[in-house]
Amino acid sequence: MNGKAALLATLLAFGAPAFGLAQGFAGMGTQAEGFATPAPDPQFDFPADHGPHNDYRIEWWYVTANMTDANGTPYGLQWTLFRSALAPFATNDWDSPQIWLGHAAVTTQDAHHTAERFARGGVGQAGVTPAPFEAWIDDWHMRGETMERVTLRAAGTQFAYDVTLETQGPLVFQGDGGYSVKSQQGQASYYYSQPFFALEGTLTLPGGDVAVTGNAWLDREWSSQPLASDQTGWDWFSLSFEDGDKLMGFRLRQADGSYFTSGTWITAAGAATPLPDGSFQAEPLTVSDVGGREVPTRWQVRVPDYGVDVTVGALNPHAWMDLSVPYWEGPVTVSGSHQGVGYLEMTGYDREL
Repeated sequence: MNGKAALLATLLAFGAPAFGLAQGFAGMGTQAEGFATPAPDPQFDFPADHGPHNDYRIEWWYVTANMTDANGTPYGLQWTLFRSALAPFATNDWDSPQIWLGHAAVTTQDAHHTAERFARGGVGQAGVTPAPFEAWIDDWHMRGETMERVTLRAAGTQFAYDVTLETQGPLVFQGDGGYSVKSQQGQASYYYSQPFFALEGTLTLPGGDVAVTGNAWLDREWSSQPLASDQTGWDWFSLSFEDGDKLMGFRLRQADGSYFTSGTWITAAGAATPLPDGSFQAEPLTVSDVGGREVPTRWQVRVPDYGVDVTVGALNPHAWMDLSVPYWEGPVTVSGSHQGVGYLEMTGYDREL
């Protein structure tokens, strides 16, 4: 489900009202009058659905990747483009209500480099086209003739990357055929993933260029009110196991201390089985001081129906996205009943001690 703490930053940056936790994390529990809302039994249309859905309030194109160099040194990469609509109408040029936000990061065992970009819709500074596919903000881009093979580029003051992603498996539709419920009250999004990207390319770090290979995971979601008003944050996992199977799971934290969970078990061949509320279990094992904040950076994850009982630990506990709205996002390692790597995103831990 990925992260999308930064959507509030788009609203703040362009003068829209700030939303508190009483309306769901980052305002995503607020009513979205006038916008379209997801409904069960979605009928996807590709390549069109790789592009934007401007009648919905919130949308993102979200890539995370686990990589190694020739010596086996691990790295993580994030590339995200968010679209947020300030109003449910369409215009062009500078009065467009579409706001765009880009996040990029590279994580090593010792450092976490981040960057952020803002843009207003309607003037060409940012956008998405489905065919040929291109998602861009300024000179950052994800681009290809189709989504089967794309180049991914971004840069910050202390990092850059230029990598190629090529699909090795099918799209995966999260939830009930792509209709992903987020609460007992029924808030939902449309949500599909491409978790089978093979990656190769170059990272540019303060010490020089590094050739890397690995795997990447794309998440696509759009909605207008994806959270309930009493949900204060989430913990989202995308795990790739050595045998080829994969697991996506998240728990949404609620104000009364309870959780709503969801997930998908994905076979190496790409068959997807949804995990209903309660089937995906995640409990913190280690809490770290991350810039004066208490953040869980080591977890026990269980899915009893599939024999999963693993420890998920951060490659770098200090992978804090210290941007307009802060959150934690970084690569993880997996050990226990299954071995592997993955990504973890956590929101709602931004209160300093």
